[in-house]
Amino acid sequence: MTSLPMLPTIIVDMVGSVIIIVLSFLSLLYAYRLICRQPGNFLWGFLFYFCITLVCFSVSRAVGHLLKQILMISGNEVIWHGLAPYSGGFNTLLMISLAAVSVYYNKGLEAFRAMQKKALSLRHANEQLEVSAGKLQRLNANLEEIVERRTKKLSASEKKFRNFFVNSKDMVYFCDSVDSLTTMNNAGYKMLGYSMEDDPRLKLSDIFHNEGDVEKYFKTLIANGFVEDLEVEFVRADGTVIYVLLSATAVYDEEHNFIGCEGIAKDLTRVRTMMEQLASSEKMASVGQMAAGVAHEINTPLGVILGYAQLMMDDFTPESEEGESLIVIERQAKACRKIVADLLKFSRQSESARENILINEVMEDVLAVTEHSLNMDHIYAQRNLEKDLPSIVGDAEKLRQVFINFVNNAHHAMEKQGGGKLYLSCHYDKENEQIVATVRDTGHGIPEEVKAKIFDPFFTTKPVGKGTGLGLSVSYGIIKDHGGVIEVESPVKGEEGEVQGTAFHVKLPVLSKEAAPVIER
Repeated sequence: MTSLPMLPTIIVDMVGSVIIIVLSFLSLLYAYRLICRQPGNFLWGFLFYFCITLVCFSVSRAVGHLLKQILMISGNEVIWHGLAPYSGGFNTLLMISLAAVSVYYNKGLEAFRAMQKKALSLRHANEQLEVSAGKLQRLNANLEEIVERRTKKLSASEKKFRNFFVNSKDMVYFCDSVDSLTTMNNAGYKMLGYSMEDDPRLKLSDIFHNEGDVEKYFKTLIANGFVEDLEVEFVRADGTVIYVLLSATAVYDEEHNFIGCEGIAKDLTRVRTMMEQLASSEKMASVGQMAAGVAHEINTPLGVILGYAQLMMDDFTPESEEGESLIVIERQAKACRKIVADLLKFSRQSESARENILINEVMEDVLAVTEHSLNMDHIYAQRNLEKDLPSIVGDAEKLRQVFINFVNNAHHAMEKQGGGKLYLSCHYDKENEQIVATVRDTGHGIPEEVKAKIFDPFFTTKPVGKGTGLGLSVSYGIIKDHGGVIEVESPVKGEEGEVQGTAFHVKLPVLSKEAAPVIER
């Protein structure tokens, strides 16, 4: 009676124990599959280890219940009573393990979430890094092309600047803030008479002729940042002065401190000389017109005075007081008439003959007339006349007058020093198709301040009574009338450097080969 009600309980207990074992192993299998899919998932890892503990507990619990029922039914209660404490203790340990795992689940979950957050952050950073790496890779792929393209542009720009710097005919220079020329092109060294190989280490204060110009240059440069079209004088290595037009720009560093300048200087010496010659030509043309008018006005009354004086001389003896006075009047009237004739020649009012001329013959004629008087004063002429020179067209008599004027001036310059040498030369300048005739002396030379005035009418350095000051003016007009030019050189530059004396270079155009011979008188 007592055993029949317990049978369902025993059956339920035994079946339940088996079911617990089966279910726990199924849970463990499911957890294992989850962890295999996502090995790094903290939740599945916790569930897997929880299921292992659960399986152990289920097996221990179920086996204990089954063993109990089997021993009780078989009448071995004594054995069970001996095993029961151990089974209960083991089950208790497993329950404590399950409790511990459950208690630390929250902390593990928090740690897992923190790790997951960190992992997400790292993944985002990794994605950004991949994007940046992609951009860097694309930039690196085009970097070589970009560098090559910019290098070509830089090379082309540098080449343009270097070509300008090297090939410029003007002076291009760079100067630092303490006045030193750091860089200058070859044209600049050539303009200043230096050699680039010598590396003269120049300063602007060394080449500026006037000290005040250097101060003015830097003041303007610092105040305005540039200097534009500043006319200054430079001193060459040989001491000669040249006129230049200067333009420069200030150079600043990153903090806008003045560190130097870069500039260009253009030599205006030839332009200035040409302007002076042009002004002199215009002045001489004006004086010539005035001289022609004065000469015509004076010529008639002067002829009347001379005629009456000569008539009256027939009435008085030369020894009488009246005769002596008439002789003085005649002599002074003739002197006045000579001045008038020179004025007419200067103004080119007299007619000129036009014929084919050999310049060597003109030079020989001049020496034939003057050489004897030259030798009397220990002045000796040396000829260097090139043979077979082309003909020129002009008035031989007037050209003789020009060269006689030059010889007489040379004679006057050398007789003061007790003698010297006179050089007469002629050669053909094929490039310009000109005959160049030169008269050079070894006299004292022409002072620089006088050189620009020697062709002015009535200007002379000779004592009173020794000259009218019209000789070179008349010569200038004659050569100009022949289509030529006169160049003056004093001191004279030769192969051995500058030597004392003066040289007059007369340049006359030759007769064209296609032109017919000209003879007009």
